[in-house]
Amino acid sequence: MQDIEPFHAIAISRLAHQLKAEGRSIIHMEFGQPSTGAPAKAIETAHHVLDTDGLGYWESPDLRARLARHYQETYDVTVAPEQFILTCGASPALLLALISSFEPGARIAMARPGYVAYRNTVKALRQIPVEIPCDASVRFQLTAAALAAVEPAPDGVIIASPANPTGTIIEAAELEAIAVVCRERGIRIISDEIYHGLSYVEPAHSMLEYAEDALVVSSFSKYFSMVGWRLGWLLVPQAHLEKARAYVGNLFLTAPSLSQHAGLVALDCHKELQGHVAVYAKNRQLLLEALPAMGLTSIAPPDGAFYIYADIGHLTDNSLDFCQMLLRDTGVATAPGLDFDPVEGCHFIRFSFAVSTPEIKEAIRRLTNWFAARP
Repeated sequence: MQDIEPFHAIAISRLAHQLKAEGRSIIHMEFGQPSTGAPAKAIETAHHVLDTDGLGYWESPDLRARLARHYQETYDVTVAPEQFILTCGASPALLLALISSFEPGARIAMARPGYVAYRNTVKALRQIPVEIPCDASVRFQLTAAALAAVEPAPDGVIIASPANPTGTIIEAAELEAIAVVCRERGIRIISDEIYHGLSYVEPAHSMLEYAEDALVVSSFSKYFSMVGWRLGWLLVPQAHLEKARAYVGNLFLTAPSLSQHAGLVALDCHKELQGHVAVYAKNRQLLLEALPAMGLTSIAPPDGAFYIYADIGHLTDNSLDFCQMLLRDTGVATAPGLDFDPVEGCHFIRFSFAVSTPEIKEAIRRLTNWFAARP
């Protein structure tokens, strides 16, 4: 058994809620969750379903068909509705992809920094994380060259674009090059596309455009603002479908029925959801303008998602202690880079800007005063 490291942002959040209970004003920028709720029409549908449906075990054929249309319209990729396995959010989808594709001992490559659960889920399944250091020179993202240089070739790779914690997007040509390397070296691709729809530079491309045998993880939690509804999906190639369905049936049964009804409606609430993206874009710009004046000048390019990953190495070599001190002094909760990079993360901090614009402005005011008062 390999030890699973704690998710330090949870401890930060616990402290934030404790301080709030004591009467402190807290701005939650530690978690990557929208401050908005589900689209209005999705909530209206959920109310109706609660009054009229018994909500047993169920997998919505209409939702799978609508998702297939979404991939056709968004990425010009043709997939069959039955290739979508609906899950209780993206986390079970990632677990399902790993457990149905790889044996214990399999080596799974991933970028460092990267989402903490990649490394820990791989460890929990007795597989081996192969973390590839990715710094500012490669925009904190995996490259085809880096993957080609791993010896021996890993059994699988987890790609994330836009990425957590950096928000960086892999350009189309690089995604295609990664797909070529994986095809030549026999590396199975898991593509985490949970932040698709949240782009500020150019739309993110799906790995399915370049590797039709990739497994794609996604969710209604981020763009669709449905975190607590726990609805996601794993999109699998036809050849892998029977095996993946055998696992999901035994481990998870089905996704929440109520959420499936609401998710189907949410897929057509584009105008309301784009309004959320406009708010995030404004918040992003406000932070990008304000943070350099505080001395935070080295920032990963936040092309998408709703994060800013900033270097604080000139201030500390312990990002966890730094985040705790920042929270106690200002009431602004942030995530320590240690969650995302066990080697260099002690020098980084992650801000989530998925809060309201007034909260961003207040956070900037507090942070500006705090950083100005530091030696």
